[in-house]
Amino acid sequence: MVATVVQMTESKTQIQHTHRVFENQKKAFRKNPMPSSSERKENLKRLKRALLANQDRLLEAIDRDFSCRSKDETLIAEVMPSIQGINYTLKNLDSWMKPSKRHVSVLFQPASNKVHYQPKGVVGVIVPWNYPLYLAVGPLVASLAAGNRTMVKMSEFTPHTSSLFKEIIESMFPEDLVAVITGEADVAADFSQRPFDHLLFTGSTSVGKLVMRAAAENLTPVTLELGGKSPAVVSPDVPLSDAAQRIAFGKAINAGQTCVAPDYVLCPEDRVQAFVDEFRAQASTMYPSLRDNDDYTAIINERQYDRLQSYLEDARAKGAEVIEINPANENMKDGTRKIPLTLVLNSTPDMKVMQDEIFGPILPIVTYSDLDDAIHYINERPRPLALYFFGYDKTQQEHIINQTHSGGMCINDALMHVAQDDLPFGGVGDSGMGHYHGKEGFMTFSHHRSIFSKQKFNSGKFVYAPHGTAAHKMIYKLFIR
Repeated sequence: MVATVVQMTESKTQIQHTHRVFENQKKAFRKNPMPSSSERKENLKRLKRALLANQDRLLEAIDRDFSCRSKDETLIAEVMPSIQGINYTLKNLDSWMKPSKRHVSVLFQPASNKVHYQPKGVVGVIVPWNYPLYLAVGPLVASLAAGNRTMVKMSEFTPHTSSLFKEIIESMFPEDLVAVITGEADVAADFSQRPFDHLLFTGSTSVGKLVMRAAAENLTPVTLELGGKSPAVVSPDVPLSDAAQRIAFGKAINAGQTCVAPDYVLCPEDRVQAFVDEFRAQASTMYPSLRDNDDYTAIINERQYDRLQSYLEDARAKGAEVIEINPANENMKDGTRKIPLTLVLNSTPDMKVMQDEIFGPILPIVTYSDLDDAIHYINERPRPLALYFFGYDKTQQEHIINQTHSGGMCINDALMHVAQDDLPFGGVGDSGMGHYHGKEGFMTFSHHRSIFSKQKFNSGKFVYAPHGTAAHKMIYKLFIR
């Protein structure tokens, strides 16, 4: 009871703090509504310096939050893309900021059309727990590049990382430019109700609906980066060693706690056993042991661990063959939240592993008879955040590209489209809406202001009343045909 009261008091204080910061950022933006290129670049350089100076502390904090998170994975999947994203933005920001010239019809000449890219104002970013650094820094980079003030709500499930990131940001930026908000779910719910000029949320589809509903009350534009069941399609003729190795990497990194992780494999019926054997061999090479192996990441908390175990129990109860890849045959049940890479064969639609996004190291294998059968299977389900096709036949590749929809796609790889500086990242349908990363991030957080400009000569007067003149008739004859 006492703990509940304390939490409620803390949440109230944090919510009041959020409201105060929001108002201060709005006021600060009104005083400087169009930061210069040099101001924006200095903010990005300041962020980069802070990340590099605190790199080891961030690796340690994320490791503590997961109980075991591979520091190399954090470097590869969080630190490196964060730094590279800043570098790419610094290199291209001047060209992105330039107004773009647009066509002017002869009917309106002499005049000019341009689109100016203005900051939107105060941007809100809601960060999930699975990549707490990269999914805070990526949107922040885009928002600062576009000239905005930014408030970042960190996840309550990564308390060490959230606290450290808040400390780092507060040491480098004034609160009316960048602010980090911590707190429980009620603080996040209130955060989503602020009348931001743009709100970006990364997380589950169910929570995304709540965020969008809250934003709608303020007509706040939203970018939703959700998830879904991203398929990996193994072609009838791809070398299985290639496909299995790359799928194993994509599924094992962060123990499958990745929104674009392969969620299930579509495999030709006659290749399933060979794929299982190859996947086992590739995974065992990467992770010859698990329990005390710092390369293999643990599940974030007991709640998520229990959820994944319930999926496996449900699959077994409904007749699935469950294959754990535990090369050293270690005890993984006691004293650890690590779950081995686990294949699920003979899955059925009523199993939880085939209904919900798995978000863990469990990989069902679904069989198909021909490529069109696999395409049909994908298309009759909600559109995924990612789709992976493994096959070197260019005709098959084009067929998959043209006949399916997904937020993004890799051909003969997994996850790597997210790390490309010049590719937009985003979902479609149930997997989200809107894009960011690179230029698209700058565009997402900018208002595209259309400006039609003319000087002293006014060609428009030829369509002024009174109507029915010879000039009117000539204009109609020229332009209505």
